[in-house]
Amino acid sequence: MNDSFFGVWRDIRRARKQGLKAIQQRQRKRLAEMVAFARANSPYYRDLYKGLPDHIEDPTMLPVTDKKKLMARFDDWVTDRDVTIEKVRPFVENPDLFGKQFQGQYLVITTSCTTGTRGIFLVDQRSLSVFGSLFLSMLRAWLGARDISRIVKNGGRIGLLLASGTPTITGVSITRFGSYLGKAMRSPSVHMPLPELVAELNKFQPAVLMSYGTMTKLLAGEQEAGRLRISPVLTIITAEGLALDEYDRIAGAFSTKVGNLYAASECPFMSYCCEQKWLHINADRVVVEPVDANYQPVSPGQTSHTVLISNLANRVQPFLRYDLGDSILERPDPCPCGNPLPAIRVQGRAADMLTFPTERGGQVTLPPLLFGTSVYHIPGIEQFQIMQTAPAYLRVRLRPLDGADPDQVWQTLYNNVTQLLREHKLEHVKLVRAEEPPEQSPGGKYREVIPLS
Repeated sequence: MNDSFFGVWRDIRRARKQGLKAIQQRQRKRLAEMVAFARANSPYYRDLYKGLPDHIEDPTMLPVTDKKKLMARFDDWVTDRDVTIEKVRPFVENPDLFGKQFQGQYLVITTSCTTGTRGIFLVDQRSLSVFGSLFLSMLRAWLGARDISRIVKNGGRIGLLLASGTPTITGVSITRFGSYLGKAMRSPSVHMPLPELVAELNKFQPAVLMSYGTMTKLLAGEQEAGRLRISPVLTIITAEGLALDEYDRIAGAFSTKVGNLYAASECPFMSYCCEQKWLHINADRVVVEPVDANYQPVSPGQTSHTVLISNLANRVQPFLRYDLGDSILERPDPCPCGNPLPAIRVQGRAADMLTFPTERGGQVTLPPLLFGTSVYHIPGIEQFQIMQTAPAYLRVRLRPLDGADPDQVWQTLYNNVTQLLREHKLEHVKLVRAEEPPEQSPGGKYREVIPLS
């Protein structure tokens, strides 16, 4: 198989033209190849799959994995014997290395602790080729010839609003290519005060705007109020979900097309939305299984308890029947948009804003990810939880890693978060350390940032 960018691109176009049957055939073939590769090169999977048939095309024959199990066996899980957790962890904890390659061949990204364990994941060149090709396919699905012409006339300027250290491959990949785009891409810090960010965007006038759902909602409010005056041809939402009515609000505020990616660090190319606001699964490159609490399949039209994914591209860290933790609903009938790929909607991935009073009687609203990206790269943190328990009061639950100095970890977190608050003129907001550890929600997940109810 040709794993180059153009080889993958040609295969994707060929598969889409041939229809769903050809896509399913590719999925079965690639799953069998990935299972065989994992068995041969990962001691973890060699033990896990002992006793299973040699050739497996049906994912339900495989045991379920999750982040906690895989991270506990990190050195045995990876298929590159030169990669160890002791080598990777210092690389992740150094923010100056964001977007750079580990050992000259892998991107390294981290996940949040919503399931109780932080993930450290490597992305190989094969995965990057698949991601880049599928991203191009998404753009072709969203944009017509007139849209592309408008983007070119506007200088092809891309406004990328993702915090440094964003735990998504989307942000990492595009940041890497910033040097090729030069002045056509600008990435102002989402940590800057909103009026300064608005002024920066007004000056830059991006033709394409890409950011978090919560940040885009904030900017749509500024556009509606007349303070922000930009006209992006395309607005792309990443890392967070949107309520269905928010698509129309953002599209109306900017007179733009809105694209949304459902992705995860474990599989950054899972799906993209159509004009009907359904997310279409790239089923030739990923297996997505909606299941109940006992990991049994649920029928299309029923909301799942969780979803199992098998990434069919990343070989350095195979994710096979991996419990992602999201609840999804699969469309039971063909999507009216005409796309033959399976269509889903994700339940509960839209993030809530944190709103604080100012000392002059106003309000400042911040997206939760601003707090997360202030904390993700602090050494010694296993898990954290920031709760807004009063309008100007934040309570931090913290679980340090074994061997870390809890007081030093807390002091670094305190400094980072108070700096974020200071940048937004919220010095009066009180940040306190809780005695209790992070707690699970009734659904079993750990919310890292919890706004005031």
